[in-house]
Amino acid sequence: MTKEIAALGTIGVLLASNLFGLIYSMVVLKTDVFKSFRIQSKAYKEGVFGSRMPLYLFNFIVLLIFSGTGTYFVFDFFVAEGTAWWMIALQVLIAFIADDIWFYFMHRYMHENKFLLKNIHSIHHRATTPFPLEYLYAHPLEWMLGMLGVVVGFGLIMIFTPVSIYAVWIFGGLRNLHEIHIHSDLTLPVLSKIPFISKTKHHDDHHAKLTGNYSSTFLWMDRIFKTEFKDHR
Repeated sequence: MTKEIAALGTIGVLLASNLFGLIYSMVVLKTDVFKSFRIQSKAYKEGVFGSRMPLYLFNFIVLLIFSGTGTYFVFDFFVAEGTAWWMIALQVLIAFIADDIWFYFMHRYMHENKFLLKNIHSIHHRATTPFPLEYLYAHPLEWMLGMLGVVVGFGLIMIFTPVSIYAVWIFGGLRNLHEIHIHSDLTLPVLSKIPFISKTKHHDDHHAKLTGNYSSTFLWMDRIFKTEFKDHR
């Protein structure tokens, strides 16, 4: 595999997962297919999707540029063959754990620091009644800072062993799909039963109540630092 193919593969994974997010958002906003699964009863603001599209697109383009060029320039530290499936799974897990730890402390600090909350993080919290693509609705600085967790995660792995490009792609796809879903305002039967993973209501309540429930992928950071709303236990 060449570095060009690896970079295009990374971009392709992100394009595919966000195309799903776009379709998911349109179904949620324009139809009643998922109405019975909604958490909040408040109606979506008319025209909200179109008015927020410029920031969605800007942040998505930033994501593609950082991820694609990052894959290209560190390709020498990746391997495309010979990695056992369990090692790929372990690398994905380590990346998720590192990313979640980084996200928790960054996210919590943005709430506790009044300047950052007012001038940066408050943009994301305009989504009091979120829908799937709202995960892209954030201040560009916050958006870029949020990417550091996965850089740290895969960077730690590279100290000990080459990273499988497939681990990068699997992580990127799953991370995007999870973010898309927890911003959907929907409690879907199968997805709400997956153990250890944060549910939509966990993050939906964070948007509704502002403080607490700072974790993203897992729940354990909120539980360790006692920032989880009691009704989630």
